[in-house]
Amino acid sequence: MGRVKMHFRLDFVPRLLLAVSPLLTILDAACAADLGPFDSQGDIGATGKPGSTVFDAASGSFVVTGGGENMWFANDTFHFVWKQISGDFALQTAVEWLGSGGNAHRKACLMVRQSLSPDSAYVDVAVHGDGLTSLQFRETRGGLTHEIQANVKGPQSVGIQRQGEVFFMTLPKDGGVDAGGQTAAPFAPAGAFMRLKFADPLYVGLAVCAHDNNVAEQARFSHVKLQSIEMTAGAKPITHCALEILPIGSKDRRVVYHTEDLIEAPNWSRDGLFLLFNSRGHIYRLPPAGGKPELIDTGFANRCNNDHGFSPDGTRLAISDQARGNKSIIYTVAVSGGEPQQVTKSAPSYWHGWSPDGSTLAFCGERNGEFDIYAIRVEGGEEQRLTTAKGLDDGPDYSPDGKFIYFNSERTGTMQIWRMKADGSDQQQVTSDEFNNWFPHPSPDGKWIVFLSYDKEVTGHPANKPVRLRLMPLAGGPIQELARLFGGQGTINVPSWSPDSRQVAFVSYELISP
Repeated sequence: MGRVKMHFRLDFVPRLLLAVSPLLTILDAACAADLGPFDSQGDIGATGKPGSTVFDAASGSFVVTGGGENMWFANDTFHFVWKQISGDFALQTAVEWLGSGGNAHRKACLMVRQSLSPDSAYVDVAVHGDGLTSLQFRETRGGLTHEIQANVKGPQSVGIQRQGEVFFMTLPKDGGVDAGGQTAAPFAPAGAFMRLKFADPLYVGLAVCAHDNNVAEQARFSHVKLQSIEMTAGAKPITHCALEILPIGSKDRRVVYHTEDLIEAPNWSRDGLFLLFNSRGHIYRLPPAGGKPELIDTGFANRCNNDHGFSPDGTRLAISDQARGNKSIIYTVAVSGGEPQQVTKSAPSYWHGWSPDGSTLAFCGERNGEFDIYAIRVEGGEEQRLTTAKGLDDGPDYSPDGKFIYFNSERTGTMQIWRMKADGSDQQQVTSDEFNNWFPHPSPDGKWIVFLSYDKEVTGHPANKPVRLRLMPLAGGPIQELARLFGGQGTINVPSWSPDSRQVAFVSYELISP
């Protein structure tokens, strides 16, 4: 049999299971013989049009027809061809939509599900009808779906891989495919990662959803490769860094830039035209749409750390650099680059905030073994100590009206968000919960604070930890979670709001075995 076409509804299986189990066993055996690397297929959820799978054994390609209203929110409807797998694996394929038109949101997916239930926890790599390619995931059964969008559109080939709890999108390195559509370069992580606590075995395969319950859509999956992976014992994992943008309304993340070089602490320019980050002691700029980072000349300051940001008028940068004296000193430099002008005399000093009137910098400084919040005029001079409590005070950032400074402090035993007047008076605790909260950043419109949260057992702000980005109204109110990710140090140390207060930039990290 070179070509087989089958379709049936999984909805009916529970009711008929006892009566027809011998028949299903025979059918499953037939499916396994004619579905290449997969074992079975069927519709998930109540699809208006039944789906099907055609497998061409000669070419190793699949044409999957799928109906269904959507794969999103808390329930999914689609057609699925799958194999149950335990352990680490990689699934790769070329994807092509057949036929013109169709809903722009229809999805051809490399799917991984905890179960065949429509509300199952899952993660997939979805190629949409309009070319949008994203890592979608539902962390728990019946939970909401979220996504991390790739920085490429309509790639010819895509992949999904599992390493333990880490699931991630892969793409051909440098995008290379040959004339026949075969991948001409190895697949590599593409910057979209998610840690999910799934239990083996998992259902892994190909899926199509029409995003319109009245029609059925077709996608061809070519050069399909599904393989189990054994990690090399003792291999040192590689740190992957992704600069991401997150709209606070939708919470759907987008990868702007992915690299194996360590990058940290994005800022958003005051005009919204570019992002700033540090890497290997230097400062770089990058358009929000992505591209190749551009080095900013900071003269002798070639050991810049992750404490940097823009002046209110957008013409200057504050940087923290330790090229002279081996301890961090604050400088200012033209946003186009040039020779840095020293601001602080004492070290170490780490910049965090610039007053809205442009006159003053707020920073964290260590003096006599104590880390406290200080303020200093942009031109330099005497520094003013604003906090005196025992323990670490860090991360100062001004409210947009300049009346308050928000910061994090461990003076009550755990790290929490505090605020004080700009002169250091009237210090008040803002958060008090089960997390250790760091680096509060008020939005430019004065409505929100975004901050980083570690689990309560984590001390300091180390790298490579599960963390959360959280959001609360500046006037007070319920805290909402924006994202869970692997990160910490370097994720959101400095102000990173878009000028319109609708988006936040941050860096996520992941450790991937080669």
